[in-house]
Amino acid sequence: MKRFLLILIFMASVASATVEDLGESSNGMNSVWPTLPESTSLYLPSPCPEPEDSLKVTVGLVGPKASSSEEERDARYVTQGKTLEFLVSVKNEGSSSLQSEICVSSDSCPPEWFDWTVKSLQIPPGSTRSERLLVTPDMAAVAGRYDFTVDASAKCSKSSSGTGYFYVQDLDYASETAIAGTGQFRLNKNVHSMNSGIRSDKEILFSGTVDALVKNEYLVDQSKGKNPTFEELDAVDNYNAILPGDALIGVESFKSSAIFGGVGAKLQQNYDVQQMEFKSQSFNLQTGSDKKTAEFKTADNFTGFYLIDAKQIAPGQKSLKEHEEYLGSFEINRKIIFRNKPAWKTPCSELDCMKSSNSGSKFAEALKAFAESA
Repeated sequence: MKRFLLILIFMASVASATVEDLGESSNGMNSVWPTLPESTSLYLPSPCPEPEDSLKVTVGLVGPKASSSEEERDARYVTQGKTLEFLVSVKNEGSSSLQSEICVSSDSCPPEWFDWTVKSLQIPPGSTRSERLLVTPDMAAVAGRYDFTVDASAKCSKSSSGTGYFYVQDLDYASETAIAGTGQFRLNKNVHSMNSGIRSDKEILFSGTVDALVKNEYLVDQSKGKNPTFEELDAVDNYNAILPGDALIGVESFKSSAIFGGVGAKLQQNYDVQQMEFKSQSFNLQTGSDKKTAEFKTADNFTGFYLIDAKQIAPGQKSLKEHEEYLGSFEINRKIIFRNKPAWKTPCSELDCMKSSNSGSKFAEALKAFAESA
């Protein structure tokens, strides 16, 4: 029995020594598990410490700088369906090249009015990069002021933003006509406006067949900036006479009176054609605060008779006249521009005119003295 107890005590001491040996070898070279440091740090340094580079955003209109705040304001007017051009410039004021992202946003107009809302620009240090931004209000746009914001950001750089704004001016008159088919029709359009000094008259007789005939007119009284006072867009696609006597006949005239603030231009077209493969024509009159211009453009392919008579008369300044007649089969491309930059001052009247010169002033004083003595 004693021998059995001694054997148990001996086996227990051997097991204890084995455990202690395993503990000591856990730090040896043959250990399976890697040795961990006594303390492990979980801190990860930021890829962008305090940003030193910065961006600067400016938003302005495309075109020459306005000479007054009123001109600057008027230049920001646009009508429904027309386009206003802005220039977005981003300057990298840092010391390293940046990949900048530009975003356009607005709380007052839909993003569809802008031709882009997100752009990416690579900007070298100390340089400026620009992008053109087109704004086109839809035909349902309400008149008034609209604001938008342009934000620029880049990695490890201070972001920046710029603001822009524009005004939508209502159309006072719009008439759109599109015709396709075979048969006969008659069309008359007359637009007279004393406020804008324009007179437009059209009479068209049609018999035959046509794939498309378009006659559109738009009027803005007291237009601002580059908004057209009067605009005409015409088109014909594949007109043909079918029966003897069929023809496309038109008498169209336009006048912009200088007395009522126009350009003093007059344009007349007469035509009698039996075939017209195509016609693309536009007339644009601008008498707003930005400039006074009448521009006529037409491209035609036809068989028949066609007449163009155009003139501009500015009393005491200039007289320009053009007259063309075509009879046969032709393809023509014409462009005529009339501008009016009045150089005269408001006419004086009687006694005021006399006061403007030395001799007139003396005569006016003598006349006044005579009147008082009488």
